[in-house]
Amino acid sequence: MTEAQIKETIFKVLGRIAPEAQLDKLAPNDNLRETLDIDSFDYLQFLIGLNEELGVEIPEADYGQLTTLADLIRYLSARVR
Repeated sequence: MTEAQIKETIFKVLGRIAPEAQLDKLAPNDNLRETLDIDSFDYLQFLIGLNEELGVEIPEADYGQLTTLADLIRYLSARVR
């Protein structure tokens, strides 16, 4: 899977969590939770959605290192099959 496909999947899942967000204006290093005003419960739902879409289990210990779009793409690219 390419990084573009992973980004597309991230936006698809984010669109379910924050439907009013303008995802095309999201910069790679923006903090997702702060920029999109996502609370911790919704962020957890977002990570679960990524697991369902991509088949990549994200351990809770890794949540803190996944704050930006760039972080997520890098993390998922290394793990998706």
